[in-house]
Amino acid sequence: MEVLFERTFWIIALGTGLLGATSGILGSFAVLRNQSLLGDAISHAALPGIVLAYLLTGEKSSFVLLSGAIVCGILGSYFVNDIVKNSRLKTDTALGIILSVFFGIGMMLLTYAQSLDDANQAGLDKYLFGQASTLMQKDVLLMLGFLIPSLLLVFTFWKEIKIFLFDAEYAQTLDIPVRKINLMLTLLIVIIIVMGLQTVGVVLMSSLLLAPAAAARQWTNSLSKMLGIAAIIGAFSGVFGSYISATESNLPTGPVVVLIVSVIVFISLLFAPQRGLIAKYLANKEKQKQYTK
Repeated sequence: MEVLFERTFWIIALGTGLLGATSGILGSFAVLRNQSLLGDAISHAALPGIVLAYLLTGEKSSFVLLSGAIVCGILGSYFVNDIVKNSRLKTDTALGIILSVFFGIGMMLLTYAQSLDDANQAGLDKYLFGQASTLMQKDVLLMLGFLIPSLLLVFTFWKEIKIFLFDAEYAQTLDIPVRKINLMLTLLIVIIIVMGLQTVGVVLMSSLLLAPAAAARQWTNSLSKMLGIAAIIGAFSGVFGSYISATESNLPTGPVVVLIVSVIVFISLLFAPQRGLIAKYLANKEKQKQYTK
C-alpha cells in the first residue's frame, strides 16, 4: 500500500490510465469500421520512423523519435488506403502487407542502429515492448492535452461520425464529408498509437487500442455507451496494471496492462447479458424447449 503514496507511481498510473481511456474511445471507431488490424499496422509502421528519426538527427528525445513515428504511421495508413483503392485487395490484406513490410524495415534499421557506437544508449529497443517507468509528468500532460481536443473533435462531429460508422455510402448522400471524417479518425488513432509506444510498445499497443472496445461492444448496442465503457475499461486496466507492476518486482507495466484488459475481454465474451456466449447458449436452449413443446 505504500506505493499509493509515491508520486512516481501516480505519474505512471495517470499516464497509463489516460492512455487506456483514450485508446478505448478511439479504438471503438476502428472496431466498428471493421479495421481490427489498423492498430497493428500503424504501430508496426511507426518503428522505422523512430529509428530513422534517431539516425538522421542523432537526438534521443521522445519528441524527436515520436515525431518520426507519426510521420511513418501516417505514411503507412496512406499506403493502406492507396493499395485498397488501386487494387482488388481487401483492407485487412493491405493492412497485413503494410504491417509486415514496415516492421521488417524497422527491425533491419534497429539492428543497424544498435551496431553503431552509442546507439544502445538511445533506448530505441524500449519502443518494442514499452517502458512505462520512463513516463514523466510532461508525458502525462501531453496525453491529457491530446485527450481533451480528441473528445472535443468527437463531440463536435458526433452526428457525422455516427452516420459514417453506420453507413459511409449513406453518409455521402447526406453531403457529409466522409473522406475528412475518415481522415480525422485515422489521424487521431495514429497519434494515440504513437503516444502509447513509450508505455506499452509497438508489439502490444494494438491490443490496448482494440481490447477495451471489443469488451465494451459485448455490453451495449449504443455507440455513446460503448465509448464510455471502453474508456472506463482502458483507464482501469492502465491504473490497476500500474499498481500490480509497482508492487510486484520484475513485472513490466505494459504487458501487465494488456493482460488485465485481455481478461476483461474474456469475461465480457462469456458473461455479457445479450452477446455473451453463456447468454446465447441459454437462449438457444430456451428456443429448443419451445420447439419441442
